[in-house]
Amino acid sequence: MSEFLLEIITPQKQFFSGMAEQVICQTENGEIGVLKGHRTMVASLIIGEIKLKVNGEWKNAYISGGFMEVRKDEVLVFSNCCEWPDEIDAAKAEESKRKTLELITHEQSVKEHRHNEIVLARALARLKVKKYMQ
Repeated sequence: MSEFLLEIITPQKQFFSGMAEQVICQTENGEIGVLKGHRTMVASLIIGEIKLKVNGEWKNAYISGGFMEVRKDEVLVFSNCCEWPDEIDAAKAEESKRKTLELITHEQSVKEHRHNEIVLARALARLKVKKYMQ
């Protein structure tokens, strides 16, 4: 299968850099899969997981959103945070989920509610990615 250069970059580190056969991400308009030779595009990514096919094997990671630039033989992903399943603290994510669900049930401003929705989405996405490892 044809490969392309995939780079996933966060402010803290270069999360991944190497040849990939496919990458699948969640965008604001649904899931998108990219293979070598995909048309050039830029897509906004949402909180969730990113799936990479490298050397015939799928790898999943948590991604906090961001954007993806697809070029002829290269895909660049920029995100504030990416984590492999073994980097995710499941207990911390569960606690964040529990606290946020409790906060959402109380009256709050629109801004606070939106913030809590984002915190909850991050916790749920981390738990989903962590589950793949078990």
